[in-house]
Amino acid sequence: MPKISIVIPSLNEEEYLPRLLDSIKAQTYKDFEVIVADAGSKDKTVELAKAAGAIVVPGGMPGPGRNRGAEAAKGEFLFFFDSDVLLPPDFLEKALGEMEDRYLDLATCEFKPESELRLDQVLFHLANLSVKVNQSFNPRAAGFCIFITRRLFKRVGGFDETVKLAEDHDLVQRASVFRPLRFLNSVTLKVSVRRLKKEGRFSLIGKYMQVEMHLLLKGKVTEDIVEYEFGNFPAGDKPAAKKALDDLEATIIQIEQQYNQFSERYLQSKPGTDYKEGTDKLKSAMDSIQGVLKTLFEKKS
Repeated sequence: MPKISIVIPSLNEEEYLPRLLDSIKAQTYKDFEVIVADAGSKDKTVELAKAAGAIVVPGGMPGPGRNRGAEAAKGEFLFFFDSDVLLPPDFLEKALGEMEDRYLDLATCEFKPESELRLDQVLFHLANLSVKVNQSFNPRAAGFCIFITRRLFKRVGGFDETVKLAEDHDLVQRASVFRPLRFLNSVTLKVSVRRLKKEGRFSLIGKYMQVEMHLLLKGKVTEDIVEYEFGNFPAGDKPAAKKALDDLEATIIQIEQQYNQFSERYLQSKPGTDYKEGTDKLKSAMDSIQGVLKTLFEKKS
């Protein structure tokens, strides 16, 4: 029987899932199985998963899907990933080794954005810092990087399928009553920023804060308090407040891109180069941010 069972919930992931499966195939550690719990994909997700040698079982929303995958698992350790993550070749070897060396039954790891934007790197750094700081007294872990022994997973009854959102946090909190959550030091993985791009970075942060407040004040999220999309990111009209946040985000990204271009020209330039054009662009971008902020606060007041 395999030592590790990798469980991946999926829905219409023909673009991202093959990249993850390729990174799993390239692992230096080979004693594992891959289980894809599919929620009824209409594209080639199932076909591609089977072609890569994965076991495919019927899934559902992320929590129920992970449960269905875990039910089919034979490994001693369950490694939960999402379709849009990427693993370095030595990930399984190092993660399993550290869990065994430290006698861990429940763990997560640092995750980095598949993006060069400083804004994304800062947001992910803060998310990782939050997990590290809270691991002992308010344990949290993202569903795309939860590592748990099968015996502990069974002991707590897996993911609570009545939970609509933050089912990953709920699992970790219940499991940490028996075995503490710990942060692995030897591994990191990469996550796409597709959700950040689609929903807007600041708008998504607002959703997460709303969920956190609900968890703090009311407990488990068993109703739809915010819109959540699984396997589908349709475009649509944005509310005015959300549009203002997205405009602010776009302006910050524009400033960063202009700064990078300006810095590159600076490094390649000769003494006496005229930087007026670059500074004018930066000033214009800062004026745009000021305008967006003014609009946002006027709408709130």
